[in-house]
Amino acid sequence: MSDVAAGRRARGGGGSARRAERTAVSFETAKYIQRNIPNFEILNEEALQIIEWNAETVLEEIGVNFVENEGALQRWREAGADVRGERVHIPRGLARKLISTAPKTFTQHARNPERNAEIGGRNLVLAPVYGPPFVHDAKGGRRYATIEDFRNFVKLGYMSKWLHHSGGTVCEPTDIPVNKRHLDMLLAHMTLSDKPFMGSVTEPSRASDSVEMAKILFGSDFVDQNTVMTSLININSPMTFDGIMMGALEVYAQANQAAIVSPFIVGGAMAPVTVAGTLTQVLAEVLAGVAYSQLIRKGAPVIAGAFVTSIDMNSGAPTFGTPEASHITYGVGQLVRRLGLPYRSAGGFCGSKLPDAQAGYESANSLNMGLLSGVNFMLHACGWMEGGLVSSYEKFVMDADQLGTLHHLAQGIAVDENGQGMDAIREVGPGGHFLGCEHTQANFKTAFWRTDLFDYKPYETWAEEGARDTMALAGERVQKMLADYQAPHLDESIREGLEGYVARKKESMPDAFL
Repeated sequence: MSDVAAGRRARGGGGSARRAERTAVSFETAKYIQRNIPNFEILNEEALQIIEWNAETVLEEIGVNFVENEGALQRWREAGADVRGERVHIPRGLARKLISTAPKTFTQHARNPERNAEIGGRNLVLAPVYGPPFVHDAKGGRRYATIEDFRNFVKLGYMSKWLHHSGGTVCEPTDIPVNKRHLDMLLAHMTLSDKPFMGSVTEPSRASDSVEMAKILFGSDFVDQNTVMTSLININSPMTFDGIMMGALEVYAQANQAAIVSPFIVGGAMAPVTVAGTLTQVLAEVLAGVAYSQLIRKGAPVIAGAFVTSIDMNSGAPTFGTPEASHITYGVGQLVRRLGLPYRSAGGFCGSKLPDAQAGYESANSLNMGLLSGVNFMLHACGWMEGGLVSSYEKFVMDADQLGTLHHLAQGIAVDENGQGMDAIREVGPGGHFLGCEHTQANFKTAFWRTDLFDYKPYETWAEEGARDTMALAGERVQKMLADYQAPHLDESIREGLEGYVARKKESMPDAFL
């Protein structure tokens, strides 16, 4: 029996499998955020129309490059674009017409259906850091990431209440050959967590491996009919779509799996220094990239992305949590909503080398900006440090704790009878206190968000317990979470199918470290 067939059979499960799933240890995960607060809109109608007009002018007059991808050039010719070499000039209105078939919302299915994520609309799905080659903790310092680190971060993500998604390359395990590490990363997400996850994009063949492994996990028919993966397709800004990323996009779109089409903008280096100029370029790149996904397959799920930062014009280093990045993120949110697409942006961004005050300030600015800008899928929501070069253990749990505040802010203000609190005000009256009143007793457990990390004890108690700062508290929490971790149930035939696929793929090619 093939691995795919085994996966199909196992998904139906028998009585023993269902009983095992019911009795498996499962850690509480909050449902994805459903906003009851308004989005912050920074651009008026005139500004929006100017930017939209300019973006289509860029596509028509300047064009975008599709490099090393003759198939893409031919698709654009057939769609009505003016192709000159590798430069594609897209007539005004064509990209908008093409993206009209992309869904406004879609469900990314998890292997645990209770953790499915609805992406788009008023929803916000939170996913961890993506891509760093280094990791950092207080004990070991800064070092190259290993597969053990990768698995640890997947476990932390699985156990973090406020994270809805397992993410993708939570760190880059450098102790495994480049051409094989995607297999181990996918295996970790699929076996160590039951939250949704992301597929590989570093080569089209690795995207194909992602789809094939998803078919073993979910069943081939289920994957053919449902979206079970997202993927991060970065555009080489300014206005260049390379063959590797577009090749991965083609694989996922053909398989009806989701792609985040995301310009990678460092303002002043890869886009103009002005906010309106950057917004114009971002919109042009999003229009072209999303339109291309629909040339591959009409109705393929796609998320319009925007990764935006600026640079220190003295040192050239990227900066985070800045007003300009907020302006751009708010503005792109408005533009993407007018296109009727889900939106990816923001995260716990910081340039700090430690999970310190700088990291806290910059990350808080970035996270709150993401909530208010209408982001639907937030990658890098926890663990990001040193401009994306480092996945930090302590910052992972610090950020993951703070994501709870986004959930509570997004609830808005209840003005039902209980929310108005008039019975409490009548009961207590002038000069009293509310600690013991009936309304407080009925609501105190859920009235206020509570941190699982910060220390609010009196000074004397804090000092007696070792005067631990937040980084020390976070380090202790990391160790406790990893010690308490228990893997979610997975049918043994599926596990064997996944491990067999990984083993055969690794044996089929020599190691490559470049």
